[in-house]
Amino acid sequence: MNAPVNPAVLARTVLDNTVFGGRKVIDVDTHLVEPFDLWTSRAPVTMKDRLPRVKMVDGVRSWVIDDDKFLSKGAVPACTISRDGVKWPGLDFISKQIEDVDPASYSVPERLAVMDRMGIAAQIIYPNILGFGGQKAVEVDDALRQATVEIFNDAMAELQAESGQRMFPMAMLPWWDVKLCVKEIERAAGLGLKGLNINSDPHTFRRADGEFLPDLGQDYWNPMWEACEAHGLPINFHIGASEESMDFVGMQGWPGLHRDMRSGLGGAMLFINNGKTMGNLILSGLLDRYSKLKFVSVESGLGWIPFLLEAIDYQMSETGANACKLQRKPSEYFKTNFHACFWFERKNLVHDIRQLGVGNVLFETDYPHPICLYPVDNMDTALDGLSEAEKNLVLSGNAARVYNIAI
Repeated sequence: MNAPVNPAVLARTVLDNTVFGGRKVIDVDTHLVEPFDLWTSRAPVTMKDRLPRVKMVDGVRSWVIDDDKFLSKGAVPACTISRDGVKWPGLDFISKQIEDVDPASYSVPERLAVMDRMGIAAQIIYPNILGFGGQKAVEVDDALRQATVEIFNDAMAELQAESGQRMFPMAMLPWWDVKLCVKEIERAAGLGLKGLNINSDPHTFRRADGEFLPDLGQDYWNPMWEACEAHGLPINFHIGASEESMDFVGMQGWPGLHRDMRSGLGGAMLFINNGKTMGNLILSGLLDRYSKLKFVSVESGLGWIPFLLEAIDYQMSETGANACKLQRKPSEYFKTNFHACFWFERKNLVHDIRQLGVGNVLFETDYPHPICLYPVDNMDTALDGLSEAEKNLVLSGNAARVYNIAI
């Protein structure tokens, strides 16, 4: 999988590493196209033929887990950048295979080279094949799902080390059991991983005893929150981080819309859907119990958040829900416990940054996904109106603090 970089390809890849004005940059949302041998090369003999792997099924190369459960029919890499550095339009990437895409999507040396050409010092990394919140890991028996998560995190720690502490994957959690979550948080901290990635809607999962898991605001999860606080690890909620919320080309668009139109609307609504997670975390009272928790709303943009916070404040005052006492106004919890990410927004960007708080905003590209910021446009112009110190906070300082990254 780690093919050598072709100099001719690099020459055709036009990226400008001056768009950030020479400032340090931490890109807080990128993705890994999982190498085909990520699990099999690390698998114990007894699970080698059960852990996630790529094989031919009915003549189609597919990601599978266990004997017969599909993770991805077609094994399409979630990468919209070609081997020669050109970004494919629309949903063209769906017809591609891993041999067609930029090796930087799955190989550390090539990724570092692209980062250098883009002027990016460090990246936060999220998965693809098991779902953005690891939700698909649950489709098999207890031992196999646990091994799937542990091997993934081991591989991510290796990737982080290979990158020279420039690529920082978020640890996947065994979200179906709070005791296992605590153990994996302890293990992830020991591996040096910098943050956690979790299913946003575990309460939709039915356990072996027939009961549904509690939602994240219930006391059941208190040991997990305590472990997060103890290790200072941020909890990331990536859009589409549950089976319930992932609706990329699904029900948002009317049936008569062209597929690309439905994809565009579905993607836009995914951003706003993160408001459900944010609002529930705030209104659950969780942050009155665990005031040091740090949450990041990933790949969801900024512009909708000031409205949501104002709307929740208004609703609480008008409906009598203020009888369910929180220690503060709902909107006040954002500045103390939440961070949000932007990439494409321009029209009201600086205004929205100031509304949310300069210290609460992070920069991302979503590389190498279909809507990624690639190449990056002139961020100095985009952030015009912020002071030099504020630009540095938004581009790297806030992320360095949240994820405990030395820059």
